[in-house]
Amino acid sequence: MLMIMRCSRFVIAFLLALCAVAFNGFAASKPNILIILADDMGFSDLGCYGGEIATPNLDALAKGGLRFTQFYNTTRCWPSRGCIMTGYYAQQIRRDTLPDIPSGGRGVRPRWSPLMTEFLRPLGYRCYHSGKWHIDGKPLKNGFDHSYETSGQDNNFSSGEDTEDAKPVAQSPDYYSTTAFASHAIKCLKDHAKKFPDRPFFQYLCFIAPHFPLQAPAADIARYDGKYLRGWNAIAQERFERMTKMGLVHHALPQMEREVGPPYPFPDALLKLGPDEVNRPLPWDELTEAQHKFQAAKMAIHAAMIDRIDEEIGRVVAQLKAMGAYDNTLILFASDNGASAEIMVRGDGHDPNAPPGSAKSYLCLGPGWSSAANTPLRRHKTWVHEGGISTPLIVHWPAGITARGELRHNPAHFIDVVPTVLEVTGAKKPKTISGFPVPAAPGKSLVRVFKKDGTLSHDYFWWLHEDNRAIRVGDWKLVALANGQWELYNLATDRGESHNLAEEYPDKVRELSALWEKQTEDTRQLALTDLLPVAPVGKKAKVKTD
Repeated sequence: MLMIMRCSRFVIAFLLALCAVAFNGFAASKPNILIILADDMGFSDLGCYGGEIATPNLDALAKGGLRFTQFYNTTRCWPSRGCIMTGYYAQQIRRDTLPDIPSGGRGVRPRWSPLMTEFLRPLGYRCYHSGKWHIDGKPLKNGFDHSYETSGQDNNFSSGEDTEDAKPVAQSPDYYSTTAFASHAIKCLKDHAKKFPDRPFFQYLCFIAPHFPLQAPAADIARYDGKYLRGWNAIAQERFERMTKMGLVHHALPQMEREVGPPYPFPDALLKLGPDEVNRPLPWDELTEAQHKFQAAKMAIHAAMIDRIDEEIGRVVAQLKAMGAYDNTLILFASDNGASAEIMVRGDGHDPNAPPGSAKSYLCLGPGWSSAANTPLRRHKTWVHEGGISTPLIVHWPAGITARGELRHNPAHFIDVVPTVLEVTGAKKPKTISGFPVPAAPGKSLVRVFKKDGTLSHDYFWWLHEDNRAIRVGDWKLVALANGQWELYNLATDRGESHNLAEEYPDKVRELSALWEKQTEDTRQLALTDLLPVAPVGKKAKVKTD
């Protein structure tokens, strides 16, 4: 009898082990997804992209994964986020402005463009959001199981507008936004490991750093004290030389555009910030000693904010390793747009007597340091020249990437994120949503370049933001400022956009401009589908969802 009982216990234990293996096998067959976004980070700010800022955790992910050298965003925060999460150009889903169509930062997506969470959930994925949102609708009503959302970003030391699962967050004396968002992500991952070990997860972690105001813990800033007194010209040159040695770029370093300042004029901000602020990237040797100290302090804070992002990513990665999820987690890290030349004072204002980078100071990077941060590319956030639309992209996935530590020079775009996630997870889009046909999306999966000899090509990339416009076909790029003439560049030899070839190749200008116009009209027609009536002032339109 005793032997039978022992055998029974053995059989039960064996069956339980088989079940565990089966559940773990299910989880293992579906990779976890971790998308991490920085905000207003420059193309060359990371160490693995030529920067002098300490980013050992991101550098390690790059060493074990891939770095993309020609990866594109939409040049602005909310369009990029809509693009990443739906797989469409932001204008196609009314999340960037089109004339005479309710669209832009407050635009409402068509019902046929849900977030990727809705395609992952049927496969058993748990979905978590931490940090900045900036997409229409709320996370918990768009497929996320848990969300820590910050609505305000005018003080990195205050949680006054933060919510966790739609409930206000109490202010902590040691609150700092970057740490808070990472801590929430880790909290979600720990809870997932405890309660849902048999299911895969999608974690969407969105920092607001290094977006203005430039604020960071004092100890982080101290590590960069005095480091930037050499000035933005010297820093840009040093970064360019490192990037060239790394094989990241193969063109000349363009000159900083002396007369290009912030995209929006706020003359009152200059009065509040005092005489040491400058709104042009003037040669460093033309500035006063007081301006040198003031400007160097700003860049030290920017560096500290990125340094802190890297440290917090290190904590998140450590949690992935602790729960045994590291090898089968696809990690993508990028910035929502290029570094910003903006200079403004918002929120509670700027106290000139407060230590730079503290809660009572309100500083912005400005065009000098933004030019250096975007080295070796031209212009800044909001423009569709390369400095505004280029981002580092680090992709890491030990179980799925066989080519490690390599560069990928294939041009790609945020429109490619959703197709990539769909391919690696096996998720499928339905043919119709809410009775509306689901249009073909413009992106392509990046999975084909996860292997050593993989290739990837697109017919074109298209941009429109605040009437700045561009299109890229192969190595040719046509770009224009708002109300400006078309400029033509061959990015194979001139990614710095220094030599306008429009007069030399008028036929190419006509060809690409016609394609831009066609794509714009096609986008307009797509944005008109499922357009809800605009509610009269004082009333809210009723939106039927399913």
